[in-house]
Amino acid sequence: MLYEIITLNTVIFGPAKMAGPLEIWCKSVPDGGRFLGAWATDIGQLNQVILLRAFETQGQMNAAREPLRGSADPFGCGEHIVDYTVETFEMFDFLPEIAAEEVGPVFEFRTYQTKPNGLFETREKWREFTPRRREYSPLIAAMYGIDGPPRLTQIWAYKSLAERSSVRARVVADDVWPPKGGPAWLTPNMTSQIAMPLAFSPLR
Repeated sequence: MLYEIITLNTVIFGPAKMAGPLEIWCKSVPDGGRFLGAWATDIGQLNQVILLRAFETQGQMNAAREPLRGSADPFGCGEHIVDYTVETFEMFDFLPEIAAEEVGPVFEFRTYQTKPNGLFETREKWREFTPRRREYSPLIAAMYGIDGPPRLTQIWAYKSLAERSSVRARVVADDVWPPKGGPAWLTPNMTSQIAMPLAFSPLR
């Protein structure tokens, strides 16, 4: 299974303006992708919408992207879009496929760029320590990019920002997280976004 993250950079207040037509596009586009989630950023870079989809094969994903490249109205709401990026990921092999479920509504998207030789070393650290970490809060995904720089993108779910702060403090205090030795394989290039699900998001 391959996962696609589309990040739409929108006009000011764009997420609210485009929610209606974007819902139609996400639910009706006949390209074989499985729509999993849609979020508007709330902390971090604002005026962004994040879409998450799954595909069975790279060929299926490539075919789905081709119509977008020449579309005069991408995603059915082109007037509200400044630009967008599309990224491809594979899940760490010890984690399950992403399921549509109600586990939020606060979602954190964290991306760590790894050292050139650090991606799979990071994966092995996560393999060892993730089972205990998942006891504290839902891990929706830990995926590595198969295009662009070597990087790991995680999606965590929390009931509130207060719960997020509490969980992050407890996993450190309990010596559960971060994985021992894991940060040694990362660069300082890290980002974090807090996003809230749009009303039509299957993951919420």
